[in-house]
Amino acid sequence: MPLAGELPVRVEVEEKIRGLGAKRLFPGARHPEAALSGLWLYFSQLDASHKISQTLHTPEGSFWHGIMHRREPDAGNAGYWFRKVNRHEVFPALWATAGEAISRYPGLSYSLGKQWDPFVFIEYCENARQRPGSDEEKLAMELQMAEWQILFDYCAGPAR
Repeated sequence: MPLAGELPVRVEVEEKIRGLGAKRLFPGARHPEAALSGLWLYFSQLDASHKISQTLHTPEGSFWHGIMHRREPDAGNAGYWFRKVNRHEVFPALWATAGEAISRYPGLSYSLGKQWDPFVFIEYCENARQRPGSDEEKLAMELQMAEWQILFDYCAGPAR
């Protein structure tokens, strides 16, 4: 997934996703609509993701909404949505995964802090985008993918 922008998706993939919908794609999921918003982000379909996330008045909807705006890129709007998330129960797993990833880039400066901070990550992505091909961009993309996977697994996971 790129740090910013949309990418074309194969027509048959788009048609399949649209044809099945959230409940059929994610039966028994904790948050099927949120998982679908995340799936569209995986395929870099920001508009499709946005149409869903903006209707979800949950921390998960706000989380996907924030990621989508970070990728537009619109850092201010991303921050707005992450303020609505506040703290999420996936933050500890994301923080741990980020710590592992950051340790593979010893020359880089990333202030991980004592817990996951989406606002620090927004700023990091803003800076990394200015350095295509750099280790900063590679780390940002790795963290973004980890963020996507952890949140997606949470949303698509079984309802409690």
